Amino acid sequence: MQRSYQKKLEKIYSSCSSILDPDIWSHIINLCSVDSDPDSFPDKLILHSEELGLPGFLPELARMELAVHKVSIDKIELPEELDQHAINPTVHLLQLSWKNLPLILEHNRKTSSDEPEPAEEFVLVWKNPKTKETEVQKASEEDILSLKMIAEGITPEEVADSGNLPVGAVDAAIDRAVCKGLLFAPGSLIRRDPFCFPGCENTEERFMSASSFALQWHITQACDLHCKHCYDRSSRSPLKLDKAFGILDDMRAFCRSRNVRGHVTLTGGNPLLYPHFLELYQGASDRGFNIAILGNPASRDQIEKILDIKPPTFFQVSLEGLQKHNDTMRGAGHFERVIEFLDVLRDLKVTSMVMLTLTKDNIDQVLPLAEMLRDLTDDFSFNRLSAVGEGANLQLPSRYEYISFVEEYVKVAENNPIMDLKDNLIGIVLHNKGARQYGGCAGFGCGAAFNFIAVLPDGQAHACRKFPSLIGNVFKQGIEEIYESDIAQRYRMGCKACQPCIIRPVCGGCLAIAHSHGLNIFEDKDPYCFMNMSKTQ
Repeated sequence: MQRSYQKKLEKIYSSCSSILDPDIWSHIINLCSVDSDPDSFPDKLILHSEELGLPGFLPELARMELAVHKVSIDKIELPEELDQHAINPTVHLLQLSWKNLPLILEHNRKTSSDEPEPAEEFVLVWKNPKTKETEVQKASEEDILSLKMIAEGITPEEVADSGNLPVGAVDAAIDRAVCKGLLFAPGSLIRRDPFCFPGCENTEERFMSASSFALQWHITQACDLHCKHCYDRSSRSPLKLDKAFGILDDMRAFCRSRNVRGHVTLTGGNPLLYPHFLELYQGASDRGFNIAILGNPASRDQIEKILDIKPPTFFQVSLEGLQKHNDTMRGAGHFERVIEFLDVLRDLKVTSMVMLTLTKDNIDQVLPLAEMLRDLTDDFSFNRLSAVGEGANLQLPSRYEYISFVEEYVKVAENNPIMDLKDNLIGIVLHNKGARQYGGCAGFGCGAAFNFIAVLPDGQAHACRKFPSLIGNVFKQGIEEIYESDIAQRYRMGCKACQPCIIRPVCGGCLAIAHSHGLNIFEDKDPYCFMNMSKTQ
């Protein structure tokens, strides 16, 4: 009986037993009654610590090992639905009077020379909901604050005000606690309506529920280029900075209400020509948004000022083909400026993207350009021409040319890591190959008014910027109201012809292309669609 009890203690308190001389350990076991609760072992160590000359930290190490044992045998069940953040029920927060104790757990002793020292330290023990592994870490001030906020119902705004912090920093702390598994987060409320996608019962969950929401924000119409396919050269009221901050606050409130992260993409025109660009960028950073820039080549000094605030998730520039064709479209010298700018971005460790607008005139240049850019950028992709604005003067390739091209593009992309599978109809190629789907234009096929909206300097909100798709005005309505409007819902549903398609969540065609061909975007599918069709149809 005593032997069985000893084995039980050695299993729970393995680090304690490994530290002590075997005779001392056996003597401690003999002092414990076989019918006593193993949970009382740390108290036994305190009681006999002085007479046996035990290390001062040993009772606290035993407390920590007991917590590890309890967590390891505890079953963790992820809640199916949450209305708000909740603390992982397996979390144990220990207030110890010795520090560095997690480092001497048995599996760490050989890799750490840190010795226990008398000093207050908080330690967290919990079961990671993703890995189901027991975690033991020193608790940071951020960890404790995050747990306290959720336990006591303190809002990020209250913490930000009391600590003179950007509210985005507080939001980020909560997000990191969720990533660690200390907190459970409510599920995203930006979800596809299964009723509108009847053929998608087996679709991966990642294509049905968005974890983030993007604001594609055209903050200025000013531009230092005049591209031949520009879809909007109209004059619009300039964006006032105070109204811009109001939009950021509204965007944050919307994202919090939907339980998603916020992403702000600053574009134009050329967004860097907006006179208050850095102030606006700082405001977006302070509110915790991921920020991307879609613009033209800039100076190293401009990029360094941006980096002083926060690195963008990426900086996207455009090329329309090889040098001669690109400069015909975008202006003399533009190609070289882009190539030089990509070197600057790489040197400053900024993720770069290159976008091409696909037309009849450059379809044969896409693959050579992708090969040329292989070591110069992080990502390369294309969108088909939307024949609006000055783009109406250009031509798209024929359907046959497009299908042949996109099939070759997917094949070449297998050996060129920068080539992004962005065009929605690429999903058809992947489906026909039996390959895993990628996500298309917005990660959810056509994401118009689903996981993003476009906003112009005068406040107009559009489901998609590539064609007129007005759904409201952020100066007159909140983003929530715009998002919930009947017209936004109509855009989210896409065209009626696509709804039964089994790859609709990663495709949906392109509404802008259907619009360019004079079709009813709510009824007629993308005219380039080749799902279950031959090239000649």
